[in-house]
Amino acid sequence: MTNNQMSPQEMSDYKLKWSPGYEVQVDMDSDFWGKDFCRKNFESQNWSFHKHTMPDDSHTFYFENKSFAEKFLYEYNKHNPRFHS
Repeated sequence: MTNNQMSPQEMSDYKLKWSPGYEVQVDMDSDFWGKDFCRKNFESQNWSFHKHTMPDDSHTFYFENKSFAEKFLYEYNKHNPRFHS
């Protein structure tokens, strides 16, 4: 099912089924990079994002499956090699 066929309510319900999924922490300045990467590489229903989830104000991306999280983490580590999730 693609997000073109899902209503906002269906997408929310779908995300609740797999939530929390696989987590990847990013530094507080990489939220725009992360959202842009996810929009280009994944369907909207396969990832989510929450701001300021850790004491250092870093953010968390959540993914439906492990391969999505690993792909994101691999690219994120190239984007910001000093921050380790």
